[in-house]
Amino acid sequence: MDGTAAPRRGAGNCATSHNGAAAERRHTDGRTLLSGVIVPLVTPMDHPGEPSAPAAAPLLAALAAAGARGLMLFGSNGEGPLLPTAQLGDFAARVAERWRELTDGGPVLVNVTAPGTAEALERAEAVRPAEPDALVLSPPLYFHHRHDEIVAHYAALAGVGVPVVAYHAPRYGNPLTPALLDELTGLPHLVGIKDSSGDLALFGHALAAARRRDDFGVSQGAERQALDALRLGADGVVPGVANLAPGAAVELFRAHRDGRDGDARRAQQLLDEVLALHTVRPGVPAVKAVLAERGLCPPHVAAPLAPCSDAERTALLDLLAPLDAHLVRA
Repeated sequence: MDGTAAPRRGAGNCATSHNGAAAERRHTDGRTLLSGVIVPLVTPMDHPGEPSAPAAAPLLAALAAAGARGLMLFGSNGEGPLLPTAQLGDFAARVAERWRELTDGGPVLVNVTAPGTAEALERAEAVRPAEPDALVLSPPLYFHHRHDEIVAHYAALAGVGVPVVAYHAPRYGNPLTPALLDELTGLPHLVGIKDSSGDLALFGHALAAARRRDDFGVSQGAERQALDALRLGADGVVPGVANLAPGAAVELFRAHRDGRDGDARRAQQLLDEVLALHTVRPGVPAVKAVLAERGLCPPHVAAPLAPCSDAERTALLDLLAPLDAHLVRA
């Protein structure tokens, strides 16, 4: 744990039980929920397109040992939109149970983003056995939507009974404009936002809108701007690169929190160096290829993604060899 918030006792109980511990998690305010380092977990698969909780066990243990506080499942790093709804529930429940055991109740957020509201609600129901601390939801995908339609999309999850975190990743769908941010922070079941836009001006607006409530958290997912976001006032970070370099991500957060600016800048630089792997092969296949070489995750991905070629794998390992001591290990 990174020390920013006390762990919620009892959260490691069986993921399928609907008990007081789950209720306690769900009433945690958004700032506590999103504080520290939350890893947007890759989805380990025992065969292409088939999530496997047992295959995730080594990576979960390594991330917890490195000090990561929470998980986000089925985001862009987790290939969520490529996975059928029917495959989400068992993986989410078993991973959540194990994570809470490893971290004494660390939070688990589950992304239910979909093209339409009906599917988002189906996904929310499918992952209910995981007792997520929050559901994560982007604006609807594919079609361009009006302001009122996007607000209605978020409002539709009010009856699910689980807090919602808005996920802003505009390269994948409709953007969250300043006007939308102002309105969404007024929805009581929304407790936070994760912004991966890379637009620091918009991020500043999100912070201003969020601070109209004392329970609304703000996290940042644009990895190269993690330190900038923390300096602006982010509660935490959700960097995909933390799958590979969780220790550096945790050190970045802790160093900033403790006023060790030089250490924070060095940690950000290290994350930037690891991110160079995407110049060889962009996206999740590259991350999984490196994790596979370290015995932490099979290289399988969900179609139409394809795993790295032998040449790409060799180039990735050569590129990251000087950083080996800083990468996650079993």
